[in-house]
Amino acid sequence: MLLEKALGLDGLEVQVSRESGASQPLYQQQGLNDVLMFEALEGVEGRETKEMTEKALDETIDNLKGDFLNKLQNFVHPGIVAIVIKPSVVGGFENAALIAKWAQLHDKMAVVSASFESSLSLSAYVQFAYYLEQQNVTISRLRKRKLSAAVAHGLGTYQWLKEDVSTNHLEFHASPNGDKIEASVKNADTFLRYFQIKDKTVQRIYNGEQLKSYRIEVNGDNFSCSFKLQEADADTKDWTELMQKQVVVYLHGFLGTSQDWVPIMKAISPTARCISIDLPGHGESQVQWDMDKSSKQKLNISVESVADILMKLICDITSGGVILVGYSMGARIALYMALKYNEKINGAVIISGSPGLRDKAAKRIRSAQDEARAHFLLAHGLQYFLDIWYAGSLWQSLRDHPHFNEIVRNRAKHSDIQVLAKVLSDLSIGKQMSLWEDLKHCQKPLLFIAGDKDIKFRDISKQMCSEIRTCSEDLKERIEFGIEQEVLHIVLHIS
Repeated sequence: MLLEKALGLDGLEVQVSRESGASQPLYQQQGLNDVLMFEALEGVEGRETKEMTEKALDETIDNLKGDFLNKLQNFVHPGIVAIVIKPSVVGGFENAALIAKWAQLHDKMAVVSASFESSLSLSAYVQFAYYLEQQNVTISRLRKRKLSAAVAHGLGTYQWLKEDVSTNHLEFHASPNGDKIEASVKNADTFLRYFQIKDKTVQRIYNGEQLKSYRIEVNGDNFSCSFKLQEADADTKDWTELMQKQVVVYLHGFLGTSQDWVPIMKAISPTARCISIDLPGHGESQVQWDMDKSSKQKLNISVESVADILMKLICDITSGGVILVGYSMGARIALYMALKYNEKINGAVIISGSPGLRDKAAKRIRSAQDEARAHFLLAHGLQYFLDIWYAGSLWQSLRDHPHFNEIVRNRAKHSDIQVLAKVLSDLSIGKQMSLWEDLKHCQKPLLFIAGDKDIKFRDISKQMCSEIRTCSEDLKERIEFGIEQEVLHIVLHIS
């Protein structure tokens, strides 16, 4: 059975309808799968059964640059039945129309996809979808090809917006059975012709979410630290409202700073109090060491001692509980705190994190490797260390990022490489206490995240999930497991 519809990432679609008696083609929204599938079953018992899967290309064409029409030849395979086109990504309606025509000439559906539309943009997309439908009719007639079924377009996310920019709204009509919403091309045309902007929805002055930087000094067992913190929208006039928000604390990875989290904090700050921290040895945080009286050497630190001093810092920030979000080294610290300080930690998001190494030989090897890296950092300086560090295969995708050079420049701004080298050595995963057994007794919500291409941490995350599954039956019922295929793999959520 062939499902003759396609869906982009937008959730709902607009489908051209040819219902009898309609004076204008209507656009209907339906929830559909973004992968088109059919099974070609043939023969009788004892004969081979064949299955075929048809695909709808979505993000695949988003990255096409230059002469994209020639590059589309890579997708002529008959198993690809639909091309999902985002006009805002491919360069406007003109390019989108060319791609759509190529698809229709190759017997593929041209699906228009957009997101966060106002009534104004949705009206334009409705008309564009109708134009593509008329174009497909012309091509089908010239080729004496049977006209294909109506195409579903991904234009449903206008409902995600609380307000509209216009005084009037594009009209929608629910079908009698309640499973469709229709908008006519004629109404879209009228809306565009008589469009009027709603003044009260226009924010004349917008400075963006504000960041506040401040310092807090905390004394630990083996060292003290003057922490630099950044907080999004901390200058709100409604202090009571700010204090009632859930507090989310962000911990960066090795070589990172509190600045790494700013885009995410700004996005989340309307609903949570977001605070990021320069961890010891990083950014502008300043460390004072306690000395061993006999050897006159600086005392070592550890994941445990950093977690302890961070707990004191969090108690200074808020009297309530917090959610931790940590990446890499910060994720290891966040996981330890979620397992050991459950009276203060409400939950944790562990991004590319690990509970440590179980094998003693592997711990010794990794500890020695990080000791050598720390000596290299001190001997050759931070800039050369960064050049070698980011040349590793682990960072291949990061090197392809358009802002990679800017990222590296920011990494070169750490104020004290002596402390940075000590953190690299002392907080080595080879020296960290293993938390694998502790996972079985975890009572707080955890979310493990790893990049789609990060095979190592995807596997570690799945192993942590398996460890938790060995715990009590009561906790098993609170485990949710899922995978997000596109950008991130979300592999475990205890709630």
